[in-house]
Amino acid sequence: MKKITLAIVDDHQIVIDGLLSLLKGHPSIVVSYTTTDPVSVPKKLREEPVNILLTDVMMPGLNGAELAKAVKKEFPEIKILALSMSGQGDIVNAMIEDADIAGYVLKNIGQQELLKALEKIAAGGIYFSEEVLQEMTRASVRKKENEVTHLTEREIEIIQLIEKEYSNKQIAETLFISERTVETHRKNIFRKTQTSGVIGLIKYAYEHKLVN
Repeated sequence: MKKITLAIVDDHQIVIDGLLSLLKGHPSIVVSYTTTDPVSVPKKLREEPVNILLTDVMMPGLNGAELAKAVKKEFPEIKILALSMSGQGDIVNAMIEDADIAGYVLKNIGQQELLKALEKIAAGGIYFSEEVLQEMTRASVRKKENEVTHLTEREIEIIQLIEKEYSNKQIAETLFISERTVETHRKNIFRKTQTSGVIGLIKYAYEHKLVN
């Protein structure tokens, strides 16, 4: 059986430990290395190439989308499998477009699905969890619905967080951007949606299916 070499990147060691436990004893999968530091990955890949990079999406310092893009540019032969708590369709679509990722799975994944995803990707295929495929579809629908107002995917993300009553600081921390950038986005959102306050914006968001 051909060996599948794998690198795992996640800023939480407990997640890495869980993945190692799921993969333990599988004869065709060799975990070459793991790290909680995404910035160190390109250097490590130059020293020890792998077949598949399994990377978390939301990481401080260098998020999974940026890492995937950098890895794909320097190591086009490496397959990338993204891992996240939620299958945000806009992020998935962006990672497909920017980094040609081979798959995207959720952190609630079971052993059988994880092995299936890795084996399929190693064989040249693609694998996206069912929930992720549904989110990708919803994101595409939202994008079409909002072409009239020209809302960007980032602005839609911020609207969704505003609906959850996040403060500017919490939004900035969640999206890894500055509070000033959040303020600029909010001004643009109110202008584009022709609303003057949060209540009007939330009403607009529900009417245009921007939030669930």
